[in-house]
Amino acid sequence: MKQGAAVEVGGRSLPMPAATVRRIVAEVLRGERKRAIVSITFVGTAVMRRMNREFKEHDWPTDVLTFPLPGPDGALVGDIYICGAVAARQAAKLKISKREELARLVVHGVLHLLGYDHPEDARREKAAMWRRQERYVSRVIHR
Repeated sequence: MKQGAAVEVGGRSLPMPAATVRRIVAEVLRGERKRAIVSITFVGTAVMRRMNREFKEHDWPTDVLTFPLPGPDGALVGDIYICGAVAARQAAKLKISKREELARLVVHGVLHLLGYDHPEDARREKAAMWRRQERYVSRVIHR
């Protein structure tokens, strides 16, 4: 498979190869000196809209949702859901590659799982979490 090609699982195409997702998650966990069991699922806009409405009370599809879960013996466990279609729209708007935006969303989701947060307003991109996120994105995108 050529680099950047979509991975197919269960007859559906994934927007980013599973090995790339694993590499990004491992980079963030290593950089933060944390261990976690992380599940990342790519979903379509209808599923993401329903989840965002149910869990965040926003009636639109969002880019990423993170759900920390209680793990055995206090282990850090979590589910991260990413909408590839929303990522593609954001990438086009920002004039960056879809690969970069997907990497950003994986990093963003893992940082939320680790307890980082940011404001939901214009201050979002000035938050410490955002700066940390962008350092990881720069690392993983340029490898």
